[in-house]
Amino acid sequence: MINTSLERGQLVISPQINTVDSKKISTIVWQKRFLIAGISCAVISVTGFLAFRGEPTYRSSMQILINSELHAKQKLSAIPENLDKNLTLMILEALDYTPEIRLMLSSKLLQKAVNLLHSQYPDLTVEQIKGENGREKALAIKKLVDPASGQVFELSFAASDPLKAQKVLQVLQKVFRDDSIEQKKYRLEKALAFVNDRLPEIKQRLKVAEEKLEKFRQKHNLFAPETQNKILLESLADIKGHLQATRAQLQDLQARQQNLQKELTSSQTSPPSSSKASLLRLQTLVNEIEKTELALAQQRQRYTDNFPSVQSLIQQRQNQVELLREEIKQFLADNKDKKSLALQQLLNKTNTSTPQTTNWEALKQSLAADTAKSLSGQEELTKKADLKQQLTDIQTVIAGLSAHQKSLEQSEQQILSELNKYPTLVSQYQSLLPEVETNRQKLKQLMHLQQFLGLQMSQLNSDLQVLEEPQPGVYAVKDKLLFLLGGAIAAPIIGLAAALVWGLSNNVIYSSQELQKLTNLPLLATVPKLRSPLHWLSLWRFVRKPRCIAINSPVAEIFAQKPVPVYSTWPFHQTLDMAYQNLEIVKSPLSFKSLMITSARSQEGKTTLALGLAVSAARMHRRVLLIDANLHQPKLHKVLALSNDWGLSLLLVDEANTCFRDYIQPIHPSIDVLTAGSAKEDTVKLLSSQRMKELLKTFECTYDLVLIDAPAILSMVDARILATFCNSIVMVAHLGRVTATEVIQATSILSNLNLIGIIANAASTS
Repeated sequence: MINTSLERGQLVISPQINTVDSKKISTIVWQKRFLIAGISCAVISVTGFLAFRGEPTYRSSMQILINSELHAKQKLSAIPENLDKNLTLMILEALDYTPEIRLMLSSKLLQKAVNLLHSQYPDLTVEQIKGENGREKALAIKKLVDPASGQVFELSFAASDPLKAQKVLQVLQKVFRDDSIEQKKYRLEKALAFVNDRLPEIKQRLKVAEEKLEKFRQKHNLFAPETQNKILLESLADIKGHLQATRAQLQDLQARQQNLQKELTSSQTSPPSSSKASLLRLQTLVNEIEKTELALAQQRQRYTDNFPSVQSLIQQRQNQVELLREEIKQFLADNKDKKSLALQQLLNKTNTSTPQTTNWEALKQSLAADTAKSLSGQEELTKKADLKQQLTDIQTVIAGLSAHQKSLEQSEQQILSELNKYPTLVSQYQSLLPEVETNRQKLKQLMHLQQFLGLQMSQLNSDLQVLEEPQPGVYAVKDKLLFLLGGAIAAPIIGLAAALVWGLSNNVIYSSQELQKLTNLPLLATVPKLRSPLHWLSLWRFVRKPRCIAINSPVAEIFAQKPVPVYSTWPFHQTLDMAYQNLEIVKSPLSFKSLMITSARSQEGKTTLALGLAVSAARMHRRVLLIDANLHQPKLHKVLALSNDWGLSLLLVDEANTCFRDYIQPIHPSIDVLTAGSAKEDTVKLLSSQRMKELLKTFECTYDLVLIDAPAILSMVDARILATFCNSIVMVAHLGRVTATEVIQATSILSNLNLIGIIANAASTS
């Protein structure tokens, strides 16, 4: 039973049919099955005729090995890598015999074989061997798959004489051998000449590149730029470390100097004697010189005297010694009455001694003794003298560190200046070095190839080896059987290809998805191909005799007592019920009572589909009138086995205003049928008349649903006239028959009318 509790406006969609390309192809194959069978039979017939029309054929064969894999690898291993492209191709061409395979069927070689066989077979020609000018090809070459051996080819020759087939292959074997040696010699000579021409050029390039590199090295004193650059970077890092430590010491000493100056300013004690201060400064200078010499000794253990840090310490010591010498002279000049043997010795030492021989410890003890003596009786000035002495010491150290800092900065700038030059020098050096290496490598490769090619020339032989000698020809019955088998296999393939090309080129629609996408209309249903309910014919043979059947007639009573089993008549009644329910939903909220069923072209199943919709409506308790409006080619009366002596055409021309029920033929208590009637010439005039419009309104008032089976929209104008009178229009499209062009034309005509949807007929049930 149908579920009648569906809400209004809820569209019921039938199960979606999956249509893929395989469906389209299978449909084409089924429709073109007779064409496929005809083409297949024709191909098989031609194949059989060609197979058995000729004279007996004898075929002889031989197998040859060309350039085995092991032999080829040994030759290719002699070619250096990264060799010039042109030279590599030339060497490969000279060593590899593979390109000559394509020349085995050349007219030049075959003509040599024909000339050698002319005395025995004067009728033999090149065209006969190659199969030109409409002749069958006698010589065949087939490559065999044999990875262990290399390139193995099978040559076979077909002839009417078994000995002729053998001798032709023997002569071809000799021709191929001679040509192989000749071609190999020519190619080796060409490659050797090319190598000999390149050698002087490469030698000259190498000489020029080496001279450029040597001049560059001598000009910039550059032999190992990477190593030299690394040493400079290490020296720069060492100097920067010393410079950073020196600056930190200077900052610390300058801060201490400021503090001592503040203490001296605030002190009210009288200044100490100059002699005491001078002795303290001398003692401080001696201490600083001793420290400098200790650092210098440590640096000399790591570097030579030319190293920048060593040079800086030497310069610092000289400055300190010079300052000590001046202080001693000044002290001796200011204190003439206080002659100091220690100071005089110190002065002599600074004039003559070197850092390695000066005994600074003894001098410090003498200065300490002199200083102690000079401080006798000056206890009251001790505090201030100490401060001044500390200040003097700090100033002395600051002076030494400043000189040392300046020396380090100069060394740093010198190294940075050298390093700034190195990127450019290294870049230039790197640009010159590859040219030398490249030309040197090329020269080495060419000399190696020269020796290798010379050796190949001295050992010249053919790479062609016969694995199987040709034997007298054998009757080639297998060739004919294979030819027939190939024809039998190719026949259906050719037939299928022709059918598919024909079917796919006519733009036929094969799926409901394609139909909906093309029309952009609601797809009301996808139904299988419906066939007419033929078992109704037996029933209507009993009831078709009356001219008209009224509602209260005996036949109507028969239908009331025992109605026709319309539910079981249709195998796909659920799909039709779904289509009718979709019609009910689509028309909401605008109700309609007249519905025209049409199609783009004829023979798309609209009559059967209209009858099925009438049955579905009757099952849903609707009173239905089914009208056959195809006045030129009526079909409904044939499907239902009804009389067509009266019908719509007579009702339209009946001027007596006879009751339309006299023309109605009931087939079910809820279904009445109005057949087309006898054919009329001017159907356009009848269908466009006011009488037709009035009758349609009368039918709508009498029945719940009026179904009009109209002609195809593209066949004649009748359907277009009827479309203007109906509330709604549904178009039927037969999948696998209607084309996209026809559907587009039909929908464009009905687009401005009441076209509410489309039904896909003959859809796949799988």
